[in-house]
Amino acid sequence: MPFEPGEVVAPSDPRIVLEGQWGQEPGVAVTVNSGSRISFSYAGERVQLLFDTDGLSVAPHLWITLDDGEPELHIIEKPVVELSAPDGRHQVEVVVKDVNEHANRWNPPFGCAVVFAGLVLDVKTRLRLSGRPAGPRIEFYGDSITQGVRSLSTHPESEGADGTTSYAYLTARAFGATSYQVGFGSQGISKPGNGEVPSGLDSFGWNYAGSRAERVEPSDVVVVNLGVNDPTLDVEEYARYVRRVRAAYPETTIVSLTPFSGKHAETIRSAVQSLDDAKLVCIDSTGWITEDDCTDQVHPSVAGHAKIAAQLIPELEKHTALRRRR
Repeated sequence: MPFEPGEVVAPSDPRIVLEGQWGQEPGVAVTVNSGSRISFSYAGERVQLLFDTDGLSVAPHLWITLDDGEPELHIIEKPVVELSAPDGRHQVEVVVKDVNEHANRWNPPFGCAVVFAGLVLDVKTRLRLSGRPAGPRIEFYGDSITQGVRSLSTHPESEGADGTTSYAYLTARAFGATSYQVGFGSQGISKPGNGEVPSGLDSFGWNYAGSRAERVEPSDVVVVNLGVNDPTLDVEEYARYVRRVRAAYPETTIVSLTPFSGKHAETIRSAVQSLDDAKLVCIDSTGWITEDDCTDQVHPSVAGHAKIAAQLIPELEKHTALRRRR
C-alpha cells in the first residue's frame, strides 16, 4: 500500500525533541556532531523522516530505534527514511552514529552533516507531544575519542566509528542528562581538527561556521577533554580556553580532564590551579585506559569507552552535583 502523505512537520516543531549541538537554518536543523539525537512519538502506522542530502560527498550514519526494537543502522544517502509499525502509539529515537571526521563538516556547504528537514506523516498518523528532557545538562568538548572514532574497529571512516559508544554518551545516559557531545577528530586546544574544523579556541561557542551555539539555559556541567592532539601546550593556552568557557557559563561547573595518555597533564593541572576558580575542577584521568583497551593503541574500543565512563561517573558525582539516575 503506497504511503499517503498527510501533515508535514518542520524540525522546529515543539513535538520534535532535538538533543545535542544543532544549528537552526531555514526549514532544517543541522548537526555535525556524533551523539546528537532526534526523538518524537506518534499515533498511527507510518512516518517519513526527511533529510537534505544535496551536495554531501560522504553520507552520515544514523541509528534509528522504533519503540523497544534494536537500533537499525541507516546510511543517509537518500532524502527519505520511512518507518512503519502496527497501528498504535510509537516512540522513535534517532541518534547520530557518526559524521565523518575527514569530510568538510565546518564550512557550509558541507561534505558530511546531518541536515534534518522534518517529518511527513501518513494521512492517518498524528504526531504526539513529547515531554522535554527533565534531567541535568552536560556538555562535552573533545577530540576523536569524544566523537567515538575507531571505537568499533580500526576502520578510519564511519564504519569504524560510533558516537553512542563514546564515554561521553555513556556518561550522559547514566545521569539521565541532556547532552551536547562535541567531538572533532584531531582537534586540540590550539590545533585545528580534521574536516576543516578550527582549533578548540576558535570553535567553542559555534555549531559550525556561521552558526552560534545558543542554549535555552546553561548547562550544569561542562567537561573538557582536549589537549592530547596539541604538539605543544602551555599553561596560558589552556587557561585561555577555560576562560572562554567560563565567560559563556559564569555559574557552571567546569571539569578539565587530563588526556588518558597523560600527555600535557602537568600543564593542564597548572593551568587549572592558576585560574583560582572555585567551580573549576581538574580530574586526572591518566592511565584510566591502556593500549590494550584501544582498537589502534590510541582510540578506545567499545570496552575501553565503558571503562572510562565507569571511572568518570563517580568522579563527577564526587566533584559536581550530578547524581546517577536510579
